[in-house]
Amino acid sequence: MTTLSTTADEATVVYRLSAMDRCDSCGAQAYIAAEVNGSELLFCAHHGRKYEEKLREVATSWHDETARLDETD
Repeated sequence: MTTLSTTADEATVVYRLSAMDRCDSCGAQAYIAAEVNGSELLFCAHHGRKYEEKLREVATSWHDETARLDETD
């Protein structure tokens, strides 16, 4: 888990997925985690969006960190 701290006026952002988490479809860095039938599936932004509609129908949880792709340091 990665924790990014900001100034006292800004909220602390906590990320659950790291660079070690890889997409189950292609091996790229995972930004989306879906729990289906008690198992966690990890997807890059591309495959997460590709399968999102069908996965959301059966997933018990959906964790999306794709907003990280728009961040600048």
